Amino acid sequence: MTGGFLDGDIFRGLAFRILVFLSLALLPFGLISVVQTRELAEQAVRNAETSLIGLTERAAGAERTIIQEAFGSADAISSFARAFIAEPEVCSDFLARYIETEDRYSQIGFVGTDGVMSCTSAGGVHDYSDDPAFQQVLLNPRRTVRFIREPAISGKPVLLVLRPVFEGDILLGFMTMSIPRAAVDNIVRPEPERLPFGVIVFNQGGEVVLSSPGDFDAELNQPLNRSLTALIGEKPSVFTDENNAGETRVYSVVSIVPDVAYSMAVWRSDDLIASTDRTGRLSLFLPVMMWLASLVVAFWSINRLAIRHIRKLSRQMRLFAYNRRMPRNTLGHGVPRELQEIQQSFVNMAGSIIRDEASLEDNIRDKNILLKEVHHRVKNNLQLISSIMNMQIRRARTEDARFVLKRLQDRILSLATVHKNLYQSERLDRVDAGALIKEIVQQLLVVGLPAGSGIKVNQHYDQIMLDADDAAPLTLTVSEAVTNAMKYINEPGQGGTPQLDITFAMSGDDAAVFTISNTTPPDSGTKGTGLGSQLINAFARQLNGGVEVFHEDGLHRLVLTFPLSQRDLKIHDY
Repeated sequence: MTGGFLDGDIFRGLAFRILVFLSLALLPFGLISVVQTRELAEQAVRNAETSLIGLTERAAGAERTIIQEAFGSADAISSFARAFIAEPEVCSDFLARYIETEDRYSQIGFVGTDGVMSCTSAGGVHDYSDDPAFQQVLLNPRRTVRFIREPAISGKPVLLVLRPVFEGDILLGFMTMSIPRAAVDNIVRPEPERLPFGVIVFNQGGEVVLSSPGDFDAELNQPLNRSLTALIGEKPSVFTDENNAGETRVYSVVSIVPDVAYSMAVWRSDDLIASTDRTGRLSLFLPVMMWLASLVVAFWSINRLAIRHIRKLSRQMRLFAYNRRMPRNTLGHGVPRELQEIQQSFVNMAGSIIRDEASLEDNIRDKNILLKEVHHRVKNNLQLISSIMNMQIRRARTEDARFVLKRLQDRILSLATVHKNLYQSERLDRVDAGALIKEIVQQLLVVGLPAGSGIKVNQHYDQIMLDADDAAPLTLTVSEAVTNAMKYINEPGQGGTPQLDITFAMSGDDAAVFTISNTTPPDSGTKGTGLGSQLINAFARQLNGGVEVFHEDGLHRLVLTFPLSQRDLKIHDY
C-alpha cells in the first residue's frame, strides 16, 4: 500500500510532490484555524484570569469585612474622642463600654500626636512617643493597617487599624482598633468552588498584614521577581512568577480596601498552567491533526488510484526491457481510464518493437550468411589462384622465377587464411590474431622447413582480438617476416642448433608486439633491405606501427609493435 511512497527516492516521487502541493493548498486554512484557535485560547486565558480575580476577592472577603468594619467603627468613635479629648477618663469609660458590646476588638484607644494614649478601653496611660513605628506613622498620617506580633497592652498578636483624626487641617492623633489574630482566623469564610494555595494581605507599604491558612508561609511564597510595593495601586491583575523557594506560582492581586490593603492569592501552577497549556497545545494540535488526516486520505487515494498501477505498469516495462516479456495481465478493473490507455499503448508499442526486432534479426542473419559466403568465395578464389600459381611454379625454367612465384603464392595463401578465419568465426568484424598467426606460421614452416632440418622452433601466441581491417596487413607482415627468417636462418657461429623464436603478445593495455628472431652466422651482413623488408615496413605503416630490427651476437630479431584499434564500430541498421 505504501510502496509508491517509501521505495526509492521519495522526494522525487509523485506521492511526495502531490502531498507537498496539498500541504501548500491547506496552509491558508491551517493558518486560519491556528489563529482562531489561538484567539479562543487567549480568551480562555482571559476568562481564567477573570475567574481567578473573582475567586481572590471571595477568598479575601473575610479580611475585607473585618478591616472595613474596623475603619467604620473608628470613624464613628473618632467623633466622640475628638469631643472628649480633654477628658481622658470619660473617653476611656466610653471606649470600655463600647468594647463590651463588640467582642471582635481587644483594645480601642486614641493616641495623640505626642505619642501618649490616655483614652483607651484598657485604661491607664501609655506612651508610644519613642516607638519607631509611631514616628513613621506620624510622618505620613493616613489610614493604614498593620500586624503587631507583641503589642504592649495585650501581648497577643493583633491586627492594628489606624485612622488619623483631624480638626480641620490639624492632626489631633490616631484612632486605633486592635483586632486579635484569633478573631480573624475564626471568622466564617465562604466556600468558593476553588481555593487558592494561600492568601496574603499586605498594606500600602508592602508590609504583610495577614496570611491564610495558618500553616501558609507568606514570606516563602512571595513572588521572587516582584516586590509587594510594585503591586500597590495596580488594577486587579494575574501573573506567573517563581516564589522564593524557586517554585512556579500564579498570583492574583485585588484591592480589598482602596489605598489601604490588598489581597494576593497564591495558586499552584500545576492545575492552572496545565489547563491553559492544554488549550494552547490544542490550538496547534487540532490543525496539525487536520493536516495529517488530509495527507493520509490524499496519500491513500493517490496510492490506490494511481501509484500502485503506475508501479505495476513500470514493472511490466522493465520486464519487457530486460527480456522482451510481454505483459500477461492487464491492470485490472477499477483502474482509471487514462492508465488503461497508457497500458494499451505500451502493449501496442511492445508488440511493434518485437516484430521490428524479429525482422531486424532476420536481416542480420541473412547479412552474416552473405558475408560468410563472400569470405568463403574469396578464400576459394585465392586458393584457386594459388593452385594456378603452383602450376606456373612447376613450369618455371629458372630458380629465381620459382622463388618469386613461391613468395607471391605465400602472400596469397596468407590472405586466404584471413578470409578462412573470418567466415569460420562467429564474429565477422573481429578475428583472433593469435590463432590466425599460428595457422599462417604452421603453413609456412611445413613448406619452408624440410624434414630433418634440425631447426628448433619456439612459438607463443596470445589470444588477441583484432579488427578484420588490420588482419590482412598483419598476416602479410608475418608471412614476409617468417619467410625472411627461414631464408637467412643458419647455425650460430660457435656451433649449436639453429633456432627460430616467434611470439605474439600484448604490450600494455592498448598495443600488441610481434617478435621473430633467428640465428645467423656472426659474420653475416644481411640486414633485410630487399623487397621483403620494404613490404614489412609498408604493412607496418598500415597498422600504424613501427618495426625495429636487431642483428647482434649471431641473432637476427625483428620486432613489430602496433596499437590495437580502440575505435567504436558503427552499428548499421540493416
